[in-house]
Amino acid sequence: QVQLVESGGGLVQAGGSLRLSCAASGRTFSTFSNYAMGWFRQAPGKEREFVAALRWSGRTTYYADSVKDRFTISGGNAKNSQYLYLQMNNLKLEDTAVYYCAAGVVADVYTDSLYDYWGQGTQVTVSS
Repeated sequence: QVQLVESGGGLVQAGGSLRLSCAASGRTFSTFSNYAMGWFRQAPGKEREFVAALRWSGRTTYYADSVKDRFTISGGNAKNSQYLYLQMNNLKLEDTAVYYCAAGVVADVYTDSLYDYWGQGTQVTVSS
């Protein structure tokens, strides 16, 4: 099992910045070639959507078009764990959502149903 714990959400004005963190502990799959960690979000009344992902092998990053050039995903290994960050700049009202960290051995980083492990979510609220 993998445990994921997010932190860093909060209330911020439009144009501001936040940094989300996700700590992953427990069984590690990070040596698998298709292992990835990602961020998804779900706004009220909407389906969960892909935000960004990082493949551990090769450190390839992926972004949704809506956040490209504003958000930056990064991560790495710590002793017996992994960590994942999402630096969010120039936040917009439409970025308001619950943000979830996910991890798994996935063929397609964009598809949430392929991820096996999820955090509890952290609320990000952007005000005008």
